[in-house]
Amino acid sequence: MKLVVIDYDSGNLRSVSRALESQGVTPLVTGDAAEFDRADAVVLPGVGSGPAAMDALNQRELVGPIRDYIASGRPFLGVCLGLQLLMDRTEEGDKPCLGVIPGKTKLLPPGLKVPHMGWNSVRFLDQNGDQPNRHPVLAGIPQDSYFYFVHSYYAAPEDPAGVSGTTEYGIPFCSVYAKDNLVATQFHPEKSGPAGLQLYKNFIGLADRGLASGKPSGAG
Repeated sequence: MKLVVIDYDSGNLRSVSRALESQGVTPLVTGDAAEFDRADAVVLPGVGSGPAAMDALNQRELVGPIRDYIASGRPFLGVCLGLQLLMDRTEEGDKPCLGVIPGKTKLLPPGLKVPHMGWNSVRFLDQNGDQPNRHPVLAGIPQDSYFYFVHSYYAAPEDPAGVSGTTEYGIPFCSVYAKDNLVATQFHPEKSGPAGLQLYKNFIGLADRGLASGKPSGAG
């Protein structure tokens, strides 16, 4: 399996790579968009400023290739800022984002300590707002598991269908987006102990199932 972690100088690449390696996959960390075509799964990590991250992606000509990869139907995982960047725009600098998920990245409400930093629980949902029929990336993770967060902004998708997990911090916000091949988390799975590693294991399993189905590497 070829798993690519996108390097654009805005992600905690080392800890994400170590977490993936612990689940049996050695990722290719690269900013070369040509490698996406041959990838079975892609991870977009991210920390820091949304506008700076979008500037970096644009400068490296990665915006189009990321959109094309997601449209191909192969597994894609956004982590922390990697979720926020999937929205249409961010309130941080009123900057356009990747435009993959209709919606906006918003600042947490006034009166809350920001960043929201530390452990918090996630309530898993299905498309009807109930828990039993989860996306496979959440398989085997107990309801209300705790994950590690560090963020001042949050993703607000317009369509609730992909919101697969929510967390309370002053308001309920989307902490897991999972729809078909597209998965993204506001928390850092690589910093979240066994539950986070299970999510990475499940994500790798999505790519494994694609390969087992006979889909060639890089196929849409």
